[in-house]
Amino acid sequence: MLERWFQLQAHGTTVRTEILAGVTTFLTMAYIIFVNPEMLSTTGMDRGAAFVATCLAAVLGSLIMAFLANWPVAMAPGMGLNAFFAFTVVGAMGYTWQQALGAVFISGVVFVLLTASGIRRWLIDGIPQSLRSAIVAGLGLFLALIALSGSGLVVANPATIVALGDLHAPTVLLSIVGFFIIAALDAFKVRGAILLGILFVTLASMILGLQDFHGVFSLPPSLLPTLLQLDIAGALHAGLVYVILALVLMEVFDATGTLIGVAKRAGLPTSGPGNRLGRALFADSAAIVGGSLLGTSSTTAYLESTAGIQAGGRTGLTALTVAMLFLAALFFAPLAGSVPSYATAPAIFYVAILMMRELLEIQWNDVTEAAPAAVTVLFMPFTYSIATGLAMGFITYVVLKAITGRAREVHPALWIVAALFIARYVVFPGGH
Repeated sequence: MLERWFQLQAHGTTVRTEILAGVTTFLTMAYIIFVNPEMLSTTGMDRGAAFVATCLAAVLGSLIMAFLANWPVAMAPGMGLNAFFAFTVVGAMGYTWQQALGAVFISGVVFVLLTASGIRRWLIDGIPQSLRSAIVAGLGLFLALIALSGSGLVVANPATIVALGDLHAPTVLLSIVGFFIIAALDAFKVRGAILLGILFVTLASMILGLQDFHGVFSLPPSLLPTLLQLDIAGALHAGLVYVILALVLMEVFDATGTLIGVAKRAGLPTSGPGNRLGRALFADSAAIVGGSLLGTSSTTAYLESTAGIQAGGRTGLTALTVAMLFLAALFFAPLAGSVPSYATAPAIFYVAILMMRELLEIQWNDVTEAAPAAVTVLFMPFTYSIATGLAMGFITYVVLKAITGRAREVHPALWIVAALFIARYVVFPGGH
């Protein structure tokens, strides 16, 4: 049956190899089980329901990828996308989490239509590499700010805006130790390094009496507080059109880049006859819609899937294994509820550092490429808005190319996106 579904022999793999690859991928991305509910709960969402929604969204997305595309790519709510949802749309812009879920749903529907029509590939082709890399690096800086604040290492200061936190505080010290554990384990290629770091800080905080232990196993919490709670009508508010545009752009670049990169690593064709990239792209976009109905931020393909590919994963059976493990994780809700924010902070910070590697891909010797990229990267954390960073970067790129006589280098897609962002600031100059 598995051979018929996943064509294992044709891909030169076995059931055992695929299952081990799935376990490897799961261990490298399981930190999202703890991090995502922590982030979403800052919006007022029920943490238990957010935990269940996170696991089920990963199950749904990975199953779609397994059976529709037969690719060894795992899906789950994405880092960066969840930060945009929690800290920009709800935290900074003041929308309700129900409206934010509605925006995720609409962006998912738009994403499906863009994928089915082929516009998604056209849009991707139109965005220069410098801006694509800047978006990832900017997300990294934004996540770093969130992590440093969550750990207590960086605090608000009326004189200097931000300042160094109390290095004598036990929670701050535990966050620092957690970061070094994660980095060291990853340097030694230990699978699940980020997850192990989170668990170490959590265990240490319990031993020191800083955090209560709620147990390990239980029946899953109720999903009802978030299930189908999205406010689609509220998401059609004029100010949220800008948010939806930003979500679509982030989803397009994040997921498409990941899928193509992972496919190349696995030796899977992304063009020509027999390629399943179109199906993988559709699976990715459909998972966003499903996740919003469950009650979580945008679901996306995980770059951590390369760990499973390194372990030999080549088919959808790897993704199916990941889905089954996320399903089993539903029964670890008490453990997830025992993880404090200062335990997830070093994990978020380490992910942010990995994202900063994209700065190497920016053409720093060409100011018309470098300046828009730098604007994108810097505006995201300093305005505390991923969407603002996107908007300013795209507008800067188009304007610089135009005034330096290089307007022909700008793809039509970029003109359209920049015009939409400019229109947003003309109509809503105050922010919303």
